[in-house]
This record gives sequence, structure tokens and C-alpha cells, in this order.
Amino acid sequence: MSKFIIQGGKKLEGEVKISGSKNAALPIIAATILNAGKTTLYNVPNIQDVQTMFEIIEEIGGKVTKKNNKVIIDTSKIHRFEIPDNLMRKMRSSVILAGALIGKYHKARFSYPGDCDI
Repeated sequence: MSKFIIQGGKKLEGEVKISGSKNAALPIIAATILNAGKTTLYNVPNIQDVQTMFEIIEEIGGKVTKKNNKVIIDTSKIHRFEIPDNLMRKMRSSVILAGALIGKYHKARFSYPGDCDI
């Protein structure tokens, strides 16, 4: 991990871009399945778990478009309720998609989430 060492006497200034929270973004992305249309999200963090969630959405029939600081998720063509095993196992939080799929289809099929010994 990098660190900054600041030795006094000088004013510290600058800008830092803060992205959104992964723990907020993942459930919101899952909830787009319930919308069954286009959802626009802003300030979504560009991290592996979010990218995996986008892969899952696309694999089950959705479309994800990224433009500048926004993500447009179109779930109008999702008609499957099964999450592929290889994507499910990539992250623990993939299980949050189960709620949205059950809410829409009254069923969901998926394997154990990644990094989980349940």
C-alpha cells in the first residue's frame, strides 16, 4: 500500500475523486432486474466486484453501457433466472441477485457464491 509522508510547513491542497460505495452499488445493480427497463446509475465504482455483477447481468440477457461517469443498465430483455456457476463463484456478494430474481420470476437457480464455505 502506498503512503504519503507530509512534512509540515506547507499547505496541503488538491483534488481527489471519490467513487461510490461498492456495498451500495451492488444491491442497486441487482435491483435493476426488478425494473425490467433502463436504469441510469452515476458514480459507480470501477472495481472487480462491480464488473462481475455487470457480467452476470449481461449473461442473463441484460445490457450494460458505460458512458463517462454513468452506467445505463437495460434489463428489459432478461428472461432467465439462472446465474452461471463460473460467474457466481467469482464473488460472495453475487448472492444478492437471488432476491431480485426471486422477486421477478418467483424462483432462482445458482451455485454457492465465491469465497464461501456455506
